[in-house]
Amino acid sequence: MERRSFLSLAGALAATARAQSNSRPNFLLVVLDDAGYGDFGCFGQKLIRTPRIDGLAQQGTRYTDFYCGAPVCAPSRCVLMTGLHGGHAAIRANAGTVSLRDEDVTLAEILKSAGYRTGGFGKWGLGDAATPGVPTRQGFDEFFGYLHQVHAHSYYPEFLWDNETRFDLHGKYSAAVIAERSFAFLEKQSAQQPFFLYACYTLPHSKFEGPDTAPYQEQPWPEPAKHYAAMLTRADGYIGRLLDILREKGLDRNTIVIAATDNGAHSGGDKGYELFRSNDGLRGEKGTVYEGGIRVPCVVRWPGKVKAGAASSTPWGFVDILPTFAALARAQTPAGLDGVSMAGFLQGGPAPPHPYLYWEQNSFNMQQQKWNPAGHSRALRDGRWKAVRRAGGAVELFDLTAGPGEHTDLASSHPDLARRYGALLDAARTEPRSHAGASMRFRTEWKAN
Repeated sequence: MERRSFLSLAGALAATARAQSNSRPNFLLVVLDDAGYGDFGCFGQKLIRTPRIDGLAQQGTRYTDFYCGAPVCAPSRCVLMTGLHGGHAAIRANAGTVSLRDEDVTLAEILKSAGYRTGGFGKWGLGDAATPGVPTRQGFDEFFGYLHQVHAHSYYPEFLWDNETRFDLHGKYSAAVIAERSFAFLEKQSAQQPFFLYACYTLPHSKFEGPDTAPYQEQPWPEPAKHYAAMLTRADGYIGRLLDILREKGLDRNTIVIAATDNGAHSGGDKGYELFRSNDGLRGEKGTVYEGGIRVPCVVRWPGKVKAGAASSTPWGFVDILPTFAALARAQTPAGLDGVSMAGFLQGGPAPPHPYLYWEQNSFNMQQQKWNPAGHSRALRDGRWKAVRRAGGAVELFDLTAGPGEHTDLASSHPDLARRYGALLDAARTEPRSHAGASMRFRTEWKAN
């Protein structure tokens, strides 16, 4: 079905749903940038303070086997927005910024067509200015923040984007300005119209900088580590303010709140990753398809629906968000999604049958404008089993019930299973479309403006 035909049909079905009931939930989806599996207190962090996220976990459920869409930013967010895993999604690498296509149908478009007010605030990474991928051309009524992922590497840039208009910062800390705009969006919402707020905050992605290192300035840590901790605590405070607004406006009981991160953290160095055990002992880090690159913390709260103070080890992830939100919004979903609806599961029902989860990490040479086969890795999870194939290598096989550390390769003792998963790794992907011409041109544009 053509994109416009799908959205027209979805709008008609949503109108029927609205006439039948106005009890559909609101959605507040918070995605932090580069925070690791072990960076929240409720996931074992001992040194960094995250009291509001920890409180959210007490009021909801921690999902201990939750996965992002890819081990780096842009493809992970593409999976989140489209419900297609990394072998099918339009954006497969951090290649400057490749744009979503006009024919791609996003989570925001589906919810908007269902009558939701939609707002995004933070880092987008799925299309730079004047491309089909800008958020306001992909279903968002409002967007404020960074379009280009490299632009988002500084917290003191010259400007951000207010919808499709340049917004000069004049030396202000971008994270604070973005957070205030997300608060303002939430303040405008009411029970008369459901909303979707995508708080894609850039914290704690590098550079590690901020107005101060409170409350960690007295700690005997390297300065980057103090900033990393302070940035996480700052993000926790922003989440707390969103929760306070929901409560003040009487919207908290009918709002599903999800807090997660876009990929794993780095490891080592003076940034504090080892000090804080940001990846909690998982193998690998950001940029790898081992658990340290793709397993992320996730907390979900929905009072009276999602069990409070609980933990679940059922595997699911970014790829399932679109079909889950669409089902809860009683909206039509596109055919051919890789994710499944977890709507019933979140409310205490059984987990639905889930096809294997799939990820890939691709390397794209921006100077030569071509893919680098040596940088291509793939992985899948099928229940207890995790299969990994690094570029040019044999299939590695891990039993995650023995622990998430992926220390023992069992491929030689389960050769039939390794062959089966090797075939699935090949079948799971289509060849990515060309990224040529995208990255350098976009970088020049935002630096020149």
